[in-house]
Amino acid sequence: MTEAAAAAIAANRFGLGARPGELARLEDPRGWLRSQLRAPPPAPAAFALPGSLEVMRGAKEFVANAQENAAKGDEKPVIQSTTGTDSGAAQQKLFAQRLPRYFAPIYQEDVLARLQDAVVTSQPFAERLVQFWSNHFAVSVDKVAVLGLAGCLEKEAIRPNILGNFHDLLLSVEKHPAMLDFLDNALSIGPGSAWAERAGQRRRQLGLNENLAREILELHTLGVDGGYTQADVTRFAKVLTGWSVAGGRGLAVRLDDGAAPGSFDFRAMLHEPGEQSVLGRRYAQPGVAQGEAVLRDLAAAPQTARHLATKLARHFIADDPPTAAVDRLAHAYIRSGGDLPAVYHALIDSPEAWNPELLKFKTPHDYLVSLYRGLELPLPEGQRGPAALTLLGQPTFRPGSPAGWPDRSADWDGSAALLKRIELADNVAQRAGVARDANALAPQLLGATLSEATRTAVARADSPAQALTLLLTSPEFMRR
Repeated sequence: MTEAAAAAIAANRFGLGARPGELARLEDPRGWLRSQLRAPPPAPAAFALPGSLEVMRGAKEFVANAQENAAKGDEKPVIQSTTGTDSGAAQQKLFAQRLPRYFAPIYQEDVLARLQDAVVTSQPFAERLVQFWSNHFAVSVDKVAVLGLAGCLEKEAIRPNILGNFHDLLLSVEKHPAMLDFLDNALSIGPGSAWAERAGQRRRQLGLNENLAREILELHTLGVDGGYTQADVTRFAKVLTGWSVAGGRGLAVRLDDGAAPGSFDFRAMLHEPGEQSVLGRRYAQPGVAQGEAVLRDLAAAPQTARHLATKLARHFIADDPPTAAVDRLAHAYIRSGGDLPAVYHALIDSPEAWNPELLKFKTPHDYLVSLYRGLELPLPEGQRGPAALTLLGQPTFRPGSPAGWPDRSADWDGSAALLKRIELADNVAQRAGVARDANALAPQLLGATLSEATRTAVARADSPAQALTLLLTSPEFMRR
């Protein structure tokens, strides 16, 4: 493979889309990718936005103010309490009814900052890795509390750990309030816990929630075929009881121990006491250390290495990743003890990743970012960029499932989806076509992957706008 062909693959497959003049400057494409693994990417605009502690502190004040205004008669009461006191259930109802007004602007700012950072970044490989892991550890803003915290999860737990050890990334994510709220672990109570025993005397039904435990095993570590059983899920869920969020919903409101709202808070009264067996190993550690020990072993498991290697190879190489590439990445993971840069270097070294055939169809986010980068359009402002992502079918942080957005072409290349991309490309071309020479731009953006068919079609276009539309809807621009 020539360096010119490698440059196009580095910028468009590993990165987020070439910018004019960039391919000509990539004399060492593999070295350019490796250079992005030496230090975390610079703090993007999203870091200037509120963090989870500030968001949750504001949410708590918002709830208090809403209750106070209702008590004064300034607003219609949201909660009618039969006991005269606000219960945990009533607080949760208030969160569901009123907090979208507080969280929505935070979400919108996070989405816009994330999109802007992807457009301007000089380290697009590292930025793509942030987005890969954010989708691997997916949360969805369909849940009220997550609406204000999804962006915080990416910038606080994921971005700082993409160049470290997977164990540290895993632990940071599972302790983050966005994940704990999304998977309802703050509402999980050990059946033998002190709180359950006290509630049992009052004949209250409190239960164990297995959501977090199941998704850690199935999605975050071992994979669906990782060899765990339903009994492992249940016992692991008991291990994770007490992992909660200060100043959060439900029981967290009633058990507030003064910790900063939005911080990880281990609540011993909710934790299931005693030894637990998970995947054939016994864990007798006290309190939060028990869950940390299980996560440490899960991160080191060969099934986890295989699961992560498969997902990385699928994202960067092909929908059906080559076995040799998966083996290479999994071996690098195990050999390095879960060191993520070692796995990325193995990916860069994999000949399959440099296959000149464009096997990956861009997701809507990839397509929009590459369009902005390739045409050097002004940064999206307001809701224009986020609205385009919603129109194309991939609203940010809203996959609707812990499994995240799919990563196969069949999920994105349907006729209706293609029509929406063509309409978007044509709209952009009508505004920018006169100022952009598509014939000159095509080889700058696509390099050696530019086909003769596309080059000819662009050259024979009836107008500059049509030429640009043909370039933006060409198979080479749609794929990476």
